[in-house]
Amino acid sequence: MLAVCCVGQPAPARADAVARANAAYARGDFIQAVNLLTPPALHGNARAQAFLGFLYENGYGAPQAYVAAADLYMQAAVSGNPFAQCMLGLMYDKGHGVPQDFVLAYKWLDLAAARASLRERDYFLRLRNAVASKMSPAQIGEGQHLALSWAPGRF
Repeated sequence: MLAVCCVGQPAPARADAVARANAAYARGDFIQAVNLLTPPALHGNARAQAFLGFLYENGYGAPQAYVAAADLYMQAAVSGNPFAQCMLGLMYDKGHGVPQDFVLAYKWLDLAAARASLRERDYFLRLRNAVASKMSPAQIGEGQHLALSWAPGRF
């Protein structure tokens, strides 16, 4: 799922780096993947940011760093990347790199499901619903309101 979510159809110049990073990841060369993803991520490529966030979150090719992962996911999520929105929602659910906040977790998972491909949507909805099972109806309503009022480029 990671390869499908992160690689997709990026811009040609940076697609090369993301595609090469995906190939490096697939063969277990995580350090090379980090090295390939860092420049496009620093230049605002949301797919590179989301993929690099995943690597930092899991300690692949770099020391595990939840705060750095959450920051990268946030940058990509604000750009509208569904994978990053999902992963950021999970970070809020667990309190990894960000304060635990079920309302924000619900918001980002709801946005991820709304923007995801058909293949990913059901999975993202199951994650969102798992978070919702820990919330009150008022909290769910607040999360829905935040998702409905969100626009790309905004937190």
